[in-house]
Amino acid sequence: MEKVLRKLADELNSLDEASLISLWDKYYERVQIFTPSRQWEEDILILSMIQAVRWKNQLFNQCMSQHPQEKSQDKKSLLRPVRRNKIKKTAKVLSFRPRE
Repeated sequence: MEKVLRKLADELNSLDEASLISLWDKYYERVQIFTPSRQWEEDILILSMIQAVRWKNQLFNQCMSQHPQEKSQDKKSLLRPVRRNKIKKTAKVLSFRPRE
């Protein structure tokens, strides 16, 4: 199982974020209309993977900007929690509820 997940992560990491983000609206619209089907399940997984790549890149960039003078970082420094500016809104929470 872990080998399959590593392979998926490697594939995702090799994809261009801009190309993935261009598909975000398409899959967001698809998952808004729930159907108990394999297609809907795959669509929500695709949307989740797009979000995961975007989040990973944002976190990576934020961690790198906190340590610009260090060329080689140890893994522990990258695993520290990221502190956010409480005044600035940086994210939007999406609600996934059935339409009425």
